[in-house]
Amino acid sequence: RRDSSRNENKKHLVLLRDGRTLIGFLRSIDQFANLVLHQTVERIHVGKKYGDIPRGIFVVRGENVVLLGEIDLEKESDTPLQQVSIEEILEEQRVEQQTRLEAEKLKVQALKDREKEVQTEEVRGSQS
Repeated sequence: RRDSSRNENKKHLVLLRDGRTLIGFLRSIDQFANLVLHQTVERIHVGKKYGDIPRGIFVVRGENVVLLGEIDLEKESDTPLQQVSIEEILEEQRVEQQTRLEAEKLKVQALKDREKEVQTEEVRGSQS
């Protein structure tokens, strides 16, 4: 076992491959970066707001870890972000995802329209 005891029992932030952010106390880590977090919360950020969803004990497979970092407890409370309720952050996240989806649909439609214009111009050019 590596000397990981100096990192255990300290608060850590873990960024996962699927984009989720976990914050909890690191209890264990192995050579594959498999983690066990205690008193874990899933933090959701939307704009300048964030909300924490309690998750308890969380086991993370190492292949899903993008980033692992220790949180400086003195600087943790010194954030420009506003903490809001779970319900509010989930609603804000839903609205943000819906807005992103609609913007993506508009981009796809614009590309399809542009493709039709190019095909029409090619047909006109070949008829001349």
